[in-house]
Amino acid sequence: MNSIRYFDFGSSRSLLLLIARIALVALFIIFGYPKMMGFSGTVQYMASSGAPAPTLSAIIAILMEVPAAILIVLGFFTRPLAVLFIFYTLGTAIIGHHYWDMSGASVVPNMINFYKNISIAGGFLLLAITGPGAMSIDRR
Repeated sequence: MNSIRYFDFGSSRSLLLLIARIALVALFIIFGYPKMMGFSGTVQYMASSGAPAPTLSAIIAILMEVPAAILIVLGFFTRPLAVLFIFYTLGTAIIGHHYWDMSGASVVPNMINFYKNISIAGGFLLLAITGPGAMSIDRR
């Protein structure tokens, strides 16, 4: 007989999914809000980083990182937004953290951020599969 007792996530599942949704998008909101408030600087940054169509890239970044992230927290259109976030996060990894083209001191931080984005995309994949839980607009 197995004497290991596992935590019963059933009773806490909804709260844990809410906490996970908040944790998953906190980074986007924290860094997206300044992009929104300083739009012209965001466009300049996009141009300097080699992003295609810098103005459009800035608009997409702001829409994903602020309103779409808030919708994830609220649990509204969670699964389709999670899928969009998978592609957005993978795209920003490739466009913004292409460490394989870099040299010197910029390689390691960009490699870390590239794989951080891969991990975040994995979190969004899990969210797309599990859904938002009961503490969400989707479930109301």
